Amino acid sequence: MTAFAVESCGLTKRFGRQVAVNAVDLAVPRGAVYGFLGPNGSGKTTTIRMLLGLIRPTSGGHALLGERMPGGAATVLPRVGALVEGPGFHPYLSGLDNLRRLDAADGTARPATADARIRAALDRVGLGAAAGKRFRAYSLGMRQRLALAAAMLAPRDLLILDEPTNGLDPQGTREVRSLIGALAAEGATVLLSTHLLSEVEQVCSHVGVMHKGHLVAQSTLEDLRAEAAPRARVETDWPEDAARVLRELGVTEVTHEAGRATGLLGQVAPEKVVAALVHDGVPVRGFAVVAADLEEQFVALTGEGFDVSG
Repeated sequence: MTAFAVESCGLTKRFGRQVAVNAVDLAVPRGAVYGFLGPNGSGKTTTIRMLLGLIRPTSGGHALLGERMPGGAATVLPRVGALVEGPGFHPYLSGLDNLRRLDAADGTARPATADARIRAALDRVGLGAAAGKRFRAYSLGMRQRLALAAAMLAPRDLLILDEPTNGLDPQGTREVRSLIGALAAEGATVLLSTHLLSEVEQVCSHVGVMHKGHLVAQSTLEDLRAEAAPRARVETDWPEDAARVLRELGVTEVTHEAGRATGLLGQVAPEKVVAALVHDGVPVRGFAVVAADLEEQFVALTGEGFDVSG
């Protein structure tokens, strides 16, 4: 059995002359919560649609749960739950009846357990009390919850979720993130597409960063943090002089503002910085070595900012 729940090799999608996804090599370990992170329009949803067989790749290939796609689709897709590009349900049916229709259409589902499984899924996403309400009366957040319930009508080995907290209020967002953690604890692999840094930091064990159709980084979240270049931060009443000393030592990307000077240490030993400052007569109120946060790393990777709210 392969160690990866999702693997791709050179996965590419072109629309005319536009290359939406360019030679993406995904490697999502089994049991991971993999944050598929990138700005809107970076190619995340197109990649997910290819993974699920909703569109054909122009070139490259992939496997889900060890089965090559699309040949293994009939075998593997019943073990995969998905939420892609928002929910789509019959507006005149209740949430409960919509799930009943979906479950009845699944040839691998057991009819004898349908009612219990459906109600358990509704309860798990907080829709038990609204199960009888028509879908057209649902708020955006309720519709998103129903789509999550649809992805969990049967036990899944892999969940592929495209922006699952879209439209949810802060409490609903926390509940969905808690649910993702619980699913992973039960042994499922979760591929979570998001543009929210906070979502990745709070629930993910691994991360892949998309930018303009390219997968520009992929690792465990811990390793990505460890790769951050340490930054020296000097608290002083003479920030301009401190910045000059930092540059003379070989510290790069030096900046200063009122009461502070900072820069990337590189190979410069922190103790040398303090000694040089004191030798030059620069008063030092405080000194710290801080790692770059994820936002700084992703901006360095993509040249773009990310939405850090949520």
